[in-house]
Amino acid sequence: MLMCRGLAEIASDYIDGELSGRQNLTVKMHLMMCKDCRTFIGNLRASNNLLRAHSSGRADEEFLRRIDERVSEALKTQATGPNDSNDTPQS
Repeated sequence: MLMCRGLAEIASDYIDGELSGRQNLTVKMHLMMCKDCRTFIGNLRASNNLLRAHSSGRADEEFLRRIDERVSEALKTQATGPNDSNDTPQS
């Protein structure tokens, strides 16, 4: 049986019609029994519709480039860890 957390993980795919027939049926059965998830799906659909209505459909290339750079920097920092020389306790 599909639990609320599982539904939240596949909610976007459900709204986009990307689930298999069996998954789709499982989501619909859960929604029949769970008012909170019906509200969640309704809010997600409304958010998607709002974004589509106010979106040009094209992302700014410079903006995407800056995001890629920041993600790369964050991943490098995470991989190397914090700079230990600054964190050494003084005696």
